[in-house]
Amino acid sequence: MTDQPETAQFDAASRAEAERMVEALLFASAEPVATAELARRLPEGTDLARALDDLRARYEGRGVELRRSGDSWAFRTAPDLGHLLERHAVETRKLSRAATETLAIIAYHQPVTRAEIEEIRGVSVSRGTVDQLIDMGWVRLGRRKMTPGRPVTFVVTEGFLDHFGLSSPRDLPGLRELRAAGLLDNRPPPGQGGEEEDAQAQDSLFGA
Repeated sequence: MTDQPETAQFDAASRAEAERMVEALLFASAEPVATAELARRLPEGTDLARALDDLRARYEGRGVELRRSGDSWAFRTAPDLGHLLERHAVETRKLSRAATETLAIIAYHQPVTRAEIEEIRGVSVSRGTVDQLIDMGWVRLGRRKMTPGRPVTFVVTEGFLDHFGLSSPRDLPGLRELRAAGLLDNRPPPGQGGEEEDAQAQDSLFGA
């Protein structure tokens, strides 16, 4: 007697069904879901890339949108409707100037070592500053650098990208966006101001 065919649940999903499955997985998760995890949960042979494209197109212009952060996906409130949720938002933890500068340097120069951060800032970086960024889930250890001593490097996380609504580090925010997120003091440093201050400060922090 020949083997019976596998049940339909193990067959590749149809285009419409694949979209529904991905939608269900993302809505059920409190955190962004990695592409690899989505693929693992879907029937073998399912065209995940097409399902994501279809889902993103279906939600375009609606109250929530499908966004990519690094290699993960999540539904997020449409940018123009964010003000409706302000009263429910958790207050952002404000970073010290040292932590903000360190975060900015890591984001714009990753992967970067502690020594390179100190060289760019011009002052030493305390262990507590980096630990705070790691505890917040915005910075993680990267690969060791192939230089004498094999120092560890630091890179930003997908959590950092998700917080700022970024798809990749190429979309990193500028100084004004960091201030709007409450991560920088809105008062300009003494002797500077306006657009000139923004340009000078951004050059010093980000190596522009």
